Amino acid sequence: MNVRWNFRRAFMGAWLAVGLTGYAAAQGRPTVVVTDPSATSYRVALQTFEDAGPRVDAARVKRLRDSMAEALEFSGLFTVIDPKAFLGSTETDFNARLDCGDWSQIRADALVQGEVRSAGEGLAVEYRVIDVARACRSLRRHRYRGRSRDVVTVGRRVADDVVAAFTGKPGVSSTEIAFVSNRSGKPEIVLMDAMGGGVRAITKAGSINQFPSWHPEGEEIVYTSYKDDGRPHIFVLARVGRSGRILRALDPTQSHYRAVFAPGGQQLAIVGTAGGASEIYSAPRSGRSPRRLTNNRSIDISPSWSPDGSELAFVSDRTGSPQVYVMKANGSGVRRLTFNGGYNASPAWSPDGRWIVYEARVGGQFDIWLVDPAGDTNLPLVSHPRSDEGPSWSPDSRMVVFSSARRGTHDLYRVDISGKNLRRITRGAGDDKSPSWGPYPR
Repeated sequence: MNVRWNFRRAFMGAWLAVGLTGYAAAQGRPTVVVTDPSATSYRVALQTFEDAGPRVDAARVKRLRDSMAEALEFSGLFTVIDPKAFLGSTETDFNARLDCGDWSQIRADALVQGEVRSAGEGLAVEYRVIDVARACRSLRRHRYRGRSRDVVTVGRRVADDVVAAFTGKPGVSSTEIAFVSNRSGKPEIVLMDAMGGGVRAITKAGSINQFPSWHPEGEEIVYTSYKDDGRPHIFVLARVGRSGRILRALDPTQSHYRAVFAPGGQQLAIVGTAGGASEIYSAPRSGRSPRRLTNNRSIDISPSWSPDGSELAFVSDRTGSPQVYVMKANGSGVRRLTFNGGYNASPAWSPDGRWIVYEARVGGQFDIWLVDPAGDTNLPLVSHPRSDEGPSWSPDSRMVVFSSARRGTHDLYRVDISGKNLRRITRGAGDDKSPSWGPYPR
């Protein structure tokens, strides 16, 4: 335990001594408003799905529609039209003639129809997405099967498909977020769905657990724990297969504070100590044949892979204050990326490769900022008098989740890349920190 706190003291002491020098970028670059070109607001008419028999419980049919509506609203791209405004039927009948005028007159951009039937122990759902603006052309028709108790999950998968039909990228309501919470007394790794439900602890170590990070296929979460001998080691939680400590072949005299999977899932970037300083390494999960990527007396931490695995963003205080840097995956070609102040940390590379989000100290608090990988555009995404920290991207690169103390204790919030649609998504006791947004379900 003393190793952890000594590292923390040295880390924070060295970096908190330097203040941020200003709100605007030091290089005088113009302010740029970031917009998502796909972030058009669509009005969607969502019919109640027809019970196609054998009879499905009416409450389940309603919950299916409600879950779709909630997920579409969560996307930030769709507004669900109140069924009371419908000129056409509120319920689907695939055999009835579709009068496009009924939907265009209420200014619907999309119409979602479907039917649901019992299928053994589960449900079978068939749906179609209609583009009302283009003469009610059918954009997508698909079937899902799920267990009866998974009606909410099926509804979200349908909603995510509706988003894909109109934007080219699926929605993220059916994804999950891992984070650290002390709501049980100790900091444990906790999992929830992206909309804030289904919260459950997935570690019960009764020790310090930190820095969850997903395998790119979503079947594993790597994290740091002090549960073995009071020193930090790297562990993995697996949905299928073996969970436990990994990287055992690494130098046992070193402490290993963090690991993140490379995009291919075979390599990890690791933060470990070397001669009293923290350095970044890469290694397979066995820990054999590690490669040292940084080599200096500075603190080098917080690695984040580019989506193609060719580069790493990281944080270093090699110029006297913590800043975001980028290097090639072999450790060469190091270049400084941020210049707007004295404390920039926690970089996260967007899945589409366009942005790196990070936390920057502005005055006395941390805000969430964006910088492009070339360093040409650098601007705030979220600002608040209370600190906003630890950003992580949704798999569609449209949203960022982060931790904020704006209510006193830390909760998780999500915000669109445009800076709009800020929502709090955790409401439990204690502090919720270090979010890691998982990939699309497979």
